[in-house]
Amino acid sequence: MSYPGYPPQAGGYPPQAGGYPPQAGGYPPQAGGYPPQAGGYPPQAGGYPPQAGGYPPQAGGYPPQAGGYPPQAGGYPSQAGGYPPQAGGYPPQPGAGGYPAMPPAGSWGGGAGFPTIGVDNLSNPGFNAGNLPAMPGGQMPQTQGPGMGYPGQPMPGYPQAPSPNPSMPGYGGGPAPNQPMPGYPQAPSPNPSMPGYGGGAIPVAPAINRGFRGSIKDYPGADPLRDVEVLRKAMKGFGTDEQAIIDLLGSRSNRQRVPMLMAFKTSYGKDLVKDLKSELSGNFEKLVLAMLKTPAQLDAYELKEAIKGAGTDEACLIEILSSRSNAEIKEINQIYKTENKKSLEDAISGDTSGHFRRLLISLAQGNRDERETVDISVAKQDAQALYAAGESKVGTDESKFNAILCSRSKAHLRAVFHEYQQMCGRDLEKSIDREMSGDLESGMVAVVKCIKNTPAYFAERLYKSMKGAGTKDKTLIRIMVTRSEVDMLDIRQEYAKNYGKSLYTDISGDTSGDYKKLLLKLCGGSD
Repeated sequence: MSYPGYPPQAGGYPPQAGGYPPQAGGYPPQAGGYPPQAGGYPPQAGGYPPQAGGYPPQAGGYPPQAGGYPPQAGGYPSQAGGYPPQAGGYPPQPGAGGYPAMPPAGSWGGGAGFPTIGVDNLSNPGFNAGNLPAMPGGQMPQTQGPGMGYPGQPMPGYPQAPSPNPSMPGYGGGPAPNQPMPGYPQAPSPNPSMPGYGGGAIPVAPAINRGFRGSIKDYPGADPLRDVEVLRKAMKGFGTDEQAIIDLLGSRSNRQRVPMLMAFKTSYGKDLVKDLKSELSGNFEKLVLAMLKTPAQLDAYELKEAIKGAGTDEACLIEILSSRSNAEIKEINQIYKTENKKSLEDAISGDTSGHFRRLLISLAQGNRDERETVDISVAKQDAQALYAAGESKVGTDESKFNAILCSRSKAHLRAVFHEYQQMCGRDLEKSIDREMSGDLESGMVAVVKCIKNTPAYFAERLYKSMKGAGTKDKTLIRIMVTRSEVDMLDIRQEYAKNYGKSLYTDISGDTSGDYKKLLLKLCGGSD
């Protein structure tokens, strides 16, 4: 049977003059074939093909193998104890300790040369499993012992596992062990924007799946056409039934609320948002309208509001850009440009300056590493780099802080923060407070806090929005809406732990009326 890319086989491989063609700079001559390797291949039960004691270190090449390679009619020329000499290739091997003499042609029982083994049905065409008897129909038996990995299973040294041969780089499995390479743990990363992940990578234990941590879930059997009937009835005639609106919107998830806009226009030929604006007012109106936007639409709207006008809400910019995933930030960028005819980056550049502008623009790229593996040695290097850029020198290298905090994965940065604390006995936030000032200081600290413990960061933001004489309602509305289907249960836990009372209680005491009722629906309960 011929196989695509290989020459026709008439009872074996065709004759080849001198084996492999001469190669300039090939392997140097070696006395006795392959050099001994310490530790060699470990013994494998049912390995491949069966050998007494695995592949022990040997002087003089591989040991004789019972039932070795079959005879080849018209294949490689006769060999006395090894392959023929190759110009520039592997050296001749002496008979003692080399490959065993071939059994006579035809001893396979299937004719001269290799038997037909049904290459179309094998995951590795051309491989022959040793002295197995020919099978009816030309099929090779599928029997295998532990560790054989054949057919179709991982084998040592192939891409699914590290290379078992320490003298060669582990193709597909990582760098050769114990050999320093640029960007790997033994040397600093040559590219400051990416951690040098390498062979020492330690997989982080996956986060415990605690189930859904939001306070608002999908309502079973919700139908937007029926839901907009409720809204229409609540707004029709004299007065507005705010409680009906609260009960409806407070029990629907975002993906059930947003389709109401289209359903309302389909049913009544009117714009739901305009009708709600005409019927509602104040913070209750703002909260209802925020709940009818998709998460990305709301974020893009909030970013625009934070930038426009005389002052800039820097904390809002940092809150959104430091807590969203790459995919979410890219969607925010698209919506922002579509709705405002300019890119988010241009808007940030025109409204901020200096290192704070660089921090925001870096975060707005949505290009953070999102791998879950952490290399502790690289985390230590980054911790040392942050220390060298701040505490250990006169002045501060803000660019180094920017490069590490905006490009590394969140799992990696949590390891960096731990290593920094171990190394210099101080939290990174405190070091930033000592080294920076103004918007850059508050921005960097917010990024660190958000990455270190996102629910605790939002709990603090909520606490500060209600603390004191006035309430920062924009912050309160934004966080309650955007986190209600993400981690509101965790935020409530952190709030109670850090401030000694429940979020539900503080919202109740700081807001009133219909606004309070809908906020409490989003909160989901008291702790």
